[in-house]
This record gives sequence, structure tokens and C-alpha cells, in this order.
Amino acid sequence: MHVHLADDTKRKGTLMTTGNWVMTQKWENLLFIHIPVREEILKSYIPDGLELDVHEGEAWLSIIPFEVTDMRIRNLPSVPGLRSFLELNVRTYVKRDGVPGVYFFSLDADKKLAVIGARLTTLPYYYANMKMERVGNTISFFSKRKGKSLAEFQGEYRPVGELYVPKQGSLDHFLVERYYCWSAFGKMFIEVGIYHRPWKLQNAEVEIQVDHMAPFSFVKEFGRKPFFKFSPSLRALIWPVKFIK
Repeated sequence: MHVHLADDTKRKGTLMTTGNWVMTQKWENLLFIHIPVREEILKSYIPDGLELDVHEGEAWLSIIPFEVTDMRIRNLPSVPGLRSFLELNVRTYVKRDGVPGVYFFSLDADKKLAVIGARLTTLPYYYANMKMERVGNTISFFSKRKGKSLAEFQGEYRPVGELYVPKQGSLDHFLVERYYCWSAFGKMFIEVGIYHRPWKLQNAEVEIQVDHMAPFSFVKEFGRKPFFKFSPSLRALIWPVKFIK
């Protein structure tokens, strides 16, 4: 599986990061909460060197709870206790030199070693108390960041309808087909390249009880209502962190 996926990257073209991938992960039971936000609000949170990316004039924030499984370093067996963990990402959509990607506001995880390791590479990971349960096709997800932070999420979601691959140029495609990730690091930012095969999505029914994950203080900053998508699983390859001035 990893070999075939790596072969894909050799044919990917100029948008694919150079060098060799260093880690692989499988992402499972993902909920995409896509929230439209006023462009001028998001722009104030984006560091110099990155440009906010919009779709048909609209900017987006996404909150994504999921499970990481089969995480391993290239050519090494999985590390006991780090093979799987829960994660919740908050991101928006940006470009650097015309190349599309995502900008991470935060990444919460429930394994302290995973958070420490990611923090050593300066990624904005946070240690959180998390729980995921599945009954039938309904998934319950809970996350509360450790310490004095108010960051918390609690909700239930279930896939509905058939799986589909988003069409190029669609909003779905704009929001999921991204192969670069960036986050702030002082006056610099860091870059991580990833590769995966096209996402397969389903619609989702969602009930959110608590959502205090966005970097905005007031609901008024949001535009129209969010929409939701589900993906059962996806394998990804991950490249080394780069520091960009």
C-alpha cells in the first residue's frame, strides 16, 4: 500500500513537495465541519507570506475530529502507544506563491507523546482529553483541551448517502484536496507536505452540543450556516517539516 502510494507522488507534478516522505498515517471516521467566515476576519489571523484562499469570494474555517491509526515512521515499525490516537484540527485555506494548502490554527490530540513530538517540530499541537465511541453508524466525539483553555468540542455524527469523489472546481474539492499545511512560528511559518489519493466523501447528519474550537470570540464573525461531510478513511504520506521565512 505505502509503496504504491509513494509511486503516485513521483507522477504528481510540480505541486508535490520534493524529497522523501518520512511518516505515514491512516485517518479514519472524519467529520468535516465547514464554516463560512467573513474574509476580513480570517485575513487578520493569517501570517505574512501566506494568502487567504477563497472559493467564489467566500472564506472558510474547518473543524475536523477524527482518529489517527497505523502511524509509523518510514522503514520502522509502529511505536507502542503511538500507533493510534484521536485528533481534532482547526484550519483555514491559504495559498503560498500560488500553491494551495491549509493553515492550522490548532491540532488537539489525546496522546501526550504525540503532542510532545509534534511540539518539538513547532506544530501547534495541544494535549486534550478525548473520547470517541461508535454505536451503529453514529459516532460520538468529545474533546476538552487540558489546562485553563476553553477549547472544547462535543458532538455526534453519522454518514448518509453514497460515497463520492468531489469534482475538480467544486467547493468540496476546494476544501479537501490540499497537499501542503502551514502554521505560524514566530515571524516565520512552517510547512509540511502531504500526499494522499482523492478523498471519498459522504454527506453527514450532525448534532453539536459544544463547539469552542474556533479562534474567534463571537458567533457574529461567521457567515451562513456550516455544512458537514464525512469520510470513512484515507491513507496519507507526510514529508519533513520545513521552516519558511
